[in-house]
Order: sequence, then structure tokens, then C-alpha cells
Amino acid sequence: MIRVVVVDDEPLVRSGLRAILGSAADIDVVADCGGGDAAGAVARHRPDVLLLDIRMPDVDGLTVLAQVAAMTPAPAVAMLTTFDAGEYVETALRAGAAGFLMKNSSPEQLIHAVRVLAGGGRILAAEATAPVIGAYLASAATRDAARRVEALTERERQVLALVSRGLSNRDIAGRLHLAHGTVKDHVSSVLAKLGGVNRVQAAVVADRAGMTDPPPVRGDDRPAGTGAMNADVRERGL
Repeated sequence: MIRVVVVDDEPLVRSGLRAILGSAADIDVVADCGGGDAAGAVARHRPDVLLLDIRMPDVDGLTVLAQVAAMTPAPAVAMLTTFDAGEYVETALRAGAAGFLMKNSSPEQLIHAVRVLAGGGRILAAEATAPVIGAYLASAATRDAARRVEALTERERQVLALVSRGLSNRDIAGRLHLAHGTVKDHVSSVLAKLGGVNRVQAAVVADRAGMTDPPPVRGDDRPAGTGAMNADVRERGL
């Protein structure tokens, strides 16, 4: 028998899930409760599968998931929801959830999901697929952005950070105390190193790489008579 615990803040929902799962000869719902009693119920009954509502007023599903994941042995956990919970999907899966189901799943889908989870498999409702794919692509884009930014010099990263904030070349020159032509050369180099992108695309790369503020300007880059002039000359390779 597959032992199941159902956790939801609504008694009517728990009763419905118990009735559906109880109709399967190989599934036994050993307990159902709200979020506050979830960890205790799992500890007492040691289920194979835990169906866990992701949003509850007393103790939310992600908190319960963390509590249950620390148990040995831990049950296979499927998060339940009735709405678009894209913001929770990646967090729940990273925290150890083995599945993500919608409460409006058909009885056949629900029973099948429990059997898959009990067998060590994973279940992901169609509604949760898009957020997972989106999170993966965003993560890949962030890694790529960080890799490209690492190829820039310190000065180029300063310039990129200011470009990402919408500053013009002349504004950047004033901010970094460089000649306008020097900044123009730096911007061209940055755009080329980032893959031939334009300024808007460069700003996106900077955002994905976590560049919210430009690196601090070194002391010898601040205007201080001939010192600032010499720094500008060095920047231009003159």
C-alpha cells in the first residue's frame, strides 16, 4: 500500500482528495490535516507521499516542505495549488519537492501522480512547466552574462555599469573624468566583447550579471591636476 498524508487548510479539499485517493486499491490516506499539524502528522505516520498545499494561512507549504525534507526518511512531496504559482515552483523544487500538481487535476491524474511519486519519479503539472523552463533559461542567461562581463577590464565594467543606467558617453566621461573620445572607445570595446550588442542589449547583460552599481573609481582617476590628465592619457594608450 502507498501511504499518503494530505495537507491543506480547507477541510473540504482534504475530504475530496481523501475520497479520490481512497478509491484506488493500492493507496491509503493515513492522515489529513492543516499546515500547523503537518510536520507532526508526517513524523507519526511516515507516509510514502505527502500532498502539500503550497499556500496556507497558518504555516505555508514551503515551510512545511523544509521541515519534512529534514526528516529521515523523507516522503516524496508534491506541492498542490489551484492558481498560477509560478513564483513558487522553482523555490519548491529546489527545496526538495518531487512534484507540482494542480488541485483541479482529474482523479485519474491525481492517482497516477501518487503512484509515480511513490515509485521515485517526479510529476510536473503542465501549468508549472513554463515557470520552470523560464527559470532555467534565465539562469543560463545569467551565467552567460557573468561570463561575458568577466572578460571586460575593470574600466570597461565601470563603463558598462554606467551605460546600463542610461548615461550617454558624455555623461560617462564626466562621471569617470575621462575624455569623451576615450569613453567612446571604451563603449565600442564593451559592445564588441559582449557579442556585438547595442547599448540596450548591453544594459540587459549588465542587469543579468548583477551589475547594479559601477565599481568605484580609483583615486588616480579623480580630477587632481596633472594626475587626472595622466590617467586619461594612460586610458587612451598615449
